[in-house]
Amino acid sequence: MASEDPERGRRGWVKSGANIAVFVVVMYINNCPKHIHQSGFGDDKCVARFLGRLSFEPLSENPLFGPSSATLEKMGALEWSKVVHKHQGWRLITCIWIHAGLIHLLVNMLSLVFIGIRLEQQFGFVRIGIIYLLAGFGGSIVSSLFIQNSISVGASGALFGLLGAMLSELITNWTIYTNKAAALLTLLLVILINLAVGILPHVDNFAHIGGFLSGFFLGFVLLPRPHIGWLTSRNLPSGVGIKSKYEAYQIVLWVISLVVLIAGFTVGLVMLFRGENGNEHCHWCHYLSCVPTSKWKCDV
Repeated sequence: MASEDPERGRRGWVKSGANIAVFVVVMYINNCPKHIHQSGFGDDKCVARFLGRLSFEPLSENPLFGPSSATLEKMGALEWSKVVHKHQGWRLITCIWIHAGLIHLLVNMLSLVFIGIRLEQQFGFVRIGIIYLLAGFGGSIVSSLFIQNSISVGASGALFGLLGAMLSELITNWTIYTNKAAALLTLLLVILINLAVGILPHVDNFAHIGGFLSGFFLGFVLLPRPHIGWLTSRNLPSGVGIKSKYEAYQIVLWVISLVVLIAGFTVGLVMLFRGENGNEHCHWCHYLSCVPTSKWKCDV
């Protein structure tokens, strides 16, 4: 198994820092005291007023300690109508860097630190950065296809992509791991628990699922390691050793995953910009994002 590089891991803080910086900018533009005062309610309704224009919206509007929904929309939140009818496809990317509130931001950044930095120590900033962005993009596409009556923000799809990449990395590099069964079961448990939380109301589980699947297939493409036989053969005399750097099953998984990714992104984007509703093609899929109970209802 490849050794970890602490220097690489330090770069992982770049994504966390970028998310935090964007949140500060969003709060600065939101300027709660100004627009609350203009509405005639008085700026005393803003939360943490000592922060000035960085203070949070009243908890009745945003219980996550963040900006107004109007500001989120203005700054690039994912909104189906604007993506499809106003040709603002850039929202599929910008929404990844925007968070609904301080609590939302802290939860995602803690997840990024524990998941992303470990992966970057092993595989580097560039490869994990590509997975992070493309998984977030994939999550945005799936979210837009199934949730078309509300806005969506957050890095959750990208983070689920990193979880998916961890799973495929374990599978494609199966032969080099020790305690592989325990590692697989632990990872599957973490993934299932996080996906289960997504069936609660007001949680965009479609972004989670889209991000996870994107990251899962990207892991097969970007994270295979040379097998041990090839690594040890490099110390042998010239002309002796194993020619193939990767196992046959790794190459097969690489090809299949690349085809699935290209086809998936292409079909998803075509369906999205044609204005199609994913729920019309899958009448039970809405249960993947919210399961109604006696305690809450779901917007279908």
